[in-house]
Amino acid sequence: MSQASQDLRRQIFDELTKIVDPEINVSIMELELVDNIDIAGSEVKIDLHLTSPFCPAIFGFKIAQDVHDSLLKIDGINDVKLNVSNHFMAEAINNQVNSSKNPKKP
Repeated sequence: MSQASQDLRRQIFDELTKIVDPEINVSIMELELVDNIDIAGSEVKIDLHLTSPFCPAIFGFKIAQDVHDSLLKIDGINDVKLNVSNHFMAEAINNQVNSSKNPKKP
């Protein structure tokens, strides 16, 4: 893995560590909610699950949107796709977050 790839991966992990579950105020990384991170050039795909299948939907939307928006702030990342699983609102969360506007694109 190149140094640039390692740096990007480190920045992604640093940003994900800052995102907290608003219900319990603990980092999503500490809670081990991130299942997979796939980096392909300037595109990042994140698989994550929430603390429970019936965690309040508002918190699920917030966590997913925070992940999306935080990672887009990193130089070198132009697209972020999330796949939230194991939640009763997963499809709606994925649809909303993945269709949200990317501030880097006109």
